[in-house]
Amino acid sequence: MYSFVLFLHSWIRWGVIIAGVMAVAMLFTPKPRSGESSADRWGFFFITALDLQFLLGILLYLFISPNTTAMFSDFGAAMRDPVARFWAVEHVVMMLLAVVVAHVGRVLARKANSPASRRRRQLICFTIALLAILAATPWPGMRAGRPLFRISSQS
Repeated sequence: MYSFVLFLHSWIRWGVIIAGVMAVAMLFTPKPRSGESSADRWGFFFITALDLQFLLGILLYLFISPNTTAMFSDFGAAMRDPVARFWAVEHVVMMLLAVVVAHVGRVLARKANSPASRRRRQLICFTIALLAILAATPWPGMRAGRPLFRISSQS
């Protein structure tokens, strides 16, 4: 189960990143005259993918991952190890921040008085969320790096 959930978590990150980039990019384009804008659709996809990714991450972190079980058994030692600290604290906090900021952006946008204010609020919050996601993603080459594409759920 751990390998499968980690596999899904690894691949859904691309959906989150693509939807986040597209949502931010669409907020820079002029809004169409009628109907739902592309920015609204991409923002919805971004929030939905982010929520699913967060759910899988919490399942891994709290219940499934043998790594977090080992880190929690000796948290002091985990804090002295940069890789363990990344997984135990930094990754989780930054991703939680991203989820909260993205949702705050959606709520603030709904309460905006004008379309320009709505787009500006979403742009600021989605950009902050996307930057936090990119900063906390374990890219190859980092100490805690993971492969760009997990090919099998058995690896």
